[in-house]
Amino acid sequence: MKKVLVIGGTSYDSIIYVEKLPLPHPQTIHSVPFNETVGSTGAGKALNLTKLKVPTTLHSIIGNDEYGAKIRRKLDEAGVDFVYDHDPKGTERHINLMSDRGERISFFVTRSSAELHLNLKRIEQLIKDADLIVLNIVPYSKHLIPLIKKYGKPVWTDLHDYDPGNPYHEDFIYLADYIFFNSDHIPEYRAVMEKWMNMGKGLVVCTHGESGSTALMNDGRWIETPAIDAFHCKDASGAGDSFFSGFLYGFLTGKDTEESLKLGTICAGLCISCKELVYEGLSGALLEMEYGIYFD
Repeated sequence: MKKVLVIGGTSYDSIIYVEKLPLPHPQTIHSVPFNETVGSTGAGKALNLTKLKVPTTLHSIIGNDEYGAKIRRKLDEAGVDFVYDHDPKGTERHINLMSDRGERISFFVTRSSAELHLNLKRIEQLIKDADLIVLNIVPYSKHLIPLIKKYGKPVWTDLHDYDPGNPYHEDFIYLADYIFFNSDHIPEYRAVMEKWMNMGKGLVVCTHGESGSTALMNDGRWIETPAIDAFHCKDASGAGDSFFSGFLYGFLTGKDTEESLKLGTICAGLCISCKELVYEGLSGALLEMEYGIYFD
């Protein structure tokens, strides 16, 4: 199977569970349920892909602190091939408020550095060794775009809640061959997808949470995939990264686009049914079994 290099996106998160968002009025909530765990988009993708036996290396930045140590330990226990540089600002941390409906408000209480000393020789070797690059939209990864261009590897990117008025994403959009994003801020998402496809992309996928996903193929064909309502939502953190990973697993194992979208849907459904970033029992065999239940 092809080897994947995931670049960027590790944090240590505190997740607080509330009945609904936004909170209706100032109040004190006692004994609120919470969870602390590894977070962010690179960790989510690498953990999923590793469980699915896709050869994956994650490069990211962490602080030389207790939270960086927790991230290293978690990824090591999961068998993730994790290569990192140290961020002098420390490990990025998030606080997420999560409602019973899966709605989320995220606070970036510390941010990772946009510019820092990286071991570029080591990163260049990782790029050379990989068959495809998953470039996440974290600040430091933007500086690696010229190095990635040098080797011409296929690039996948996940724009998450893309805002068309924000120029930050443009470098990632121009570089990527495959683009994923969600429709949270884009009611006219089809027009955006067509614009990107006219730039020569291989595939554009837009997710809609509980309303499923829409894909535009480079032959002009649209594919709509419904969500699976059988999965009870405990925590929606990481669902988008799980969808992306499930799709990529299908793609790399020779599934067509429609089948891969369904595998992504299952992977996301399993993710929201637990309170960790990735479903603990995830495997390729489980995805295939669930596929037979919901789509055969």
